[in-house]
Amino acid sequence: MRALMNLSRPVVVVAICAVPIFAAAMLAAPPALAADATTGTIAMSGSVAGRCLFTTPQQSIALGELAQAGASATAGKLDSTKVNGQTASLVGWCNNVGSSMVVTATELTNTTTAPNAAFDNRISYTATATAGGISASDSSVSVGAGAASAVNVFAGSIGVTLLGAATPNNGVLVAGSYTGNVTVTLSPKVVL
Repeated sequence: MRALMNLSRPVVVVAICAVPIFAAAMLAAPPALAADATTGTIAMSGSVAGRCLFTTPQQSIALGELAQAGASATAGKLDSTKVNGQTASLVGWCNNVGSSMVVTATELTNTTTAPNAAFDNRISYTATATAGGISASDSSVSVGAGAASAVNVFAGSIGVTLLGAATPNNGVLVAGSYTGNVTVTLSPKVVL
C-alpha cells in the first residue's frame, strides 16, 4: 500500500487505468470512411441474333427396286409402296419467334430418256417436313419450294415423309438409277 501512495509513481497508476479507457474509446468510434461511402454502377447490354442450325443436316433413304415384279399388266411400272410412307429425320433448332421452314422436293429421275409414252423416267411425290408439330410440304411436280410455315422457337427432330408417288404416264420405268432430293430450309425470319 505504501508503494501506491508514493508520489514518485503516479504515472504508473495513471498508465494502468488509461490504457483500458483508450481501447474502449477506439472500439466505440465508427470508422471515419463509412459516412463517405458512395456507389457506382456499370450497365451491361448484349443481344442474340435469330439463328437456325441443323445439328443432323443430312440423311438418306434407300428405296430399292422401284418397279413392280411379275408378269401382270403392272409389271415394270412404279411400285408406289417403295416410296409412299418412307421417312427420314433431320435434327435442328431455331431460336427466334419469327422462324420458318420451307420444303423443296425434286422428282426422282433417271438420266436415260424415256423412248415414248409407254415408259417413264420420272417419279413424282410430295414431301412433308414436321418440326415442333408444324408441317411444311412441297410436291416434286411443282417448280421451286412449297409454302413456308412458321415454326418459331423449337429444337429437335424434323421428320420428313414421302407420299403420293406417281409417274407421268403410268408407264414402265426405264432401267437405271433414280435420284432425287428433299431440301428442308430453316430460316430465323418468317418468309411466308
